[in-house]
Amino acid sequence: MFESIKSLFGFEKTDYAQLIKDGAVILDVRSKGEYAGGHIRGSVNIPVEQLARSLNKIKNKNKVVITCCASGMRSASAKSILKSNGYTEVYNGGSWYSLNNKI
Repeated sequence: MFESIKSLFGFEKTDYAQLIKDGAVILDVRSKGEYAGGHIRGSVNIPVEQLARSLNKIKNKNKVVITCCASGMRSASAKSILKSNGYTEVYNGGSWYSLNNKI
């Protein structure tokens, strides 16, 4: 059970830099204002409350998606939304700032 909780909140050991090199999409689910205040270069911004109706912006459900936000809570929700809509490889990257330091 502990492993499930770690995975849900993005604490699993994942080589994010390699996923990016292999073409992963970084999905920042913070508000537009938060995103404007700083973000990972090349990331896509879709606020979590708009994600369910904006899935067409991430067309390939087999592409690796790394979610991020301010702390990891909204990105965990975004991961769940994506997985429940058929996206196969989704990782919760947690905080965008921390993720940026890992890549």
